[in-house]
Amino acid sequence: MSPPIGWLTRAEIEAMLAVPDRKTKRGRTEYALLLFLYNTGARVSEATQLKVRDLQIGSGNSGHDLATLHGKGGKTRQCPLWPETERVLAVEILGRSFDDAVFVSRLGTPFTRFGVYRMIERCAARVSELADRTITPHVIRHTTACHLVLAGVDINTIRAWLGHVSISTTNIYAEIDLTLKANAVALCEVGQPRPPRSWKEDKDLMAFLRSL
Repeated sequence: MSPPIGWLTRAEIEAMLAVPDRKTKRGRTEYALLLFLYNTGARVSEATQLKVRDLQIGSGNSGHDLATLHGKGGKTRQCPLWPETERVLAVEILGRSFDDAVFVSRLGTPFTRFGVYRMIERCAARVSELADRTITPHVIRHTTACHLVLAGVDINTIRAWLGHVSISTTNIYAEIDLTLKANAVALCEVGQPRPPRSWKEDKDLMAFLRSL
């Protein structure tokens, strides 16, 4: 059996987002980066390559604040931004030129892949529930996908959101939270109608989540 897909509950990701000290510039940057990764499900390379020109935020966007991500194979996609993400990014890029990186380290240089990994590792270590787990940008990407599934978003929309090009039909098992376990328990309850099929039974969905 394949190992379960690692992802975070809503409470766990919110606990990580609460770690950076937003009273400091470094803390505000780390919070913005974490929030951006969770909002968009971006790959770490897409976040480190993000430029100011890739953001469409503020007035004049017909209410749609967007980030253009540059993915594998030269493919690009646009992801909608939450109001909170737009707010912190607007502060982050204040005074920057269009060609500047959005996420800049405390040394004033663009975040590297290693820097993002270290930042996430450091924040996760401050959350007691995550102290013995390995949390990476990839785990946050999986978290975005799983939370979209829990919200009822269809797999093709999620695939487009995360920039994934194909869905295989391999049967893959994924870690599930209590909400999904409750669906499985309900299948065995005597005298109750069969509930809708759990997402774990969707082979395409499981294969997609596994291949992110």
